[in-house]
Amino acid sequence: MTSGLSLRPARIEDVPVMRDLYNGYVESSPVTFDIEPRTLDDREEWFAQFSNSGPHQLIIAEVEGTLAGYAGTTAHRKKAAYARSVETTIYIDQAFQGQGIGRALYHRLFEILGGEDVHMIYSGITLPNDASLALHRAFGFSEIGTFHEVGYKFDRYWDVIWFEKKLS
Repeated sequence: MTSGLSLRPARIEDVPVMRDLYNGYVESSPVTFDIEPRTLDDREEWFAQFSNSGPHQLIIAEVEGTLAGYAGTTAHRKKAAYARSVETTIYIDQAFQGQGIGRALYHRLFEILGGEDVHMIYSGITLPNDASLALHRAFGFSEIGTFHEVGYKFDRYWDVIWFEKKLS
């Protein structure tokens, strides 16, 4: 684990750095199917869905004051019957990958969610992504299926594997 690591709830002033981290993936990786970089207004609107209580959480990992990653949960679907199911999002700054930050974020996130009204957690992972697959399996996620060639980015089609984890 990285020394100097701290975890905390995300704040609105984190949004510009989170946007920059995310846009790095938009521009260089298929892990997100966004094609164009997100604006600050886009990300502030995205941020508004999170709170410090309830099923939609967002936490930050900092290493010696530098934002190194974030993880959160969003609505799985908008219909009311899905309210107890959430979908994860996790992004680690490429300079901090492989240092246990993803594991620390998920450990804290799932600890927080244990006190909330969340039953199932879902995660979609663009393939290939060995690190994300290992992370999700380590936290007890089970594979439920693959959407083949569901996304088109960088002049090719990408598969997305879906995982689930029962929380309650």
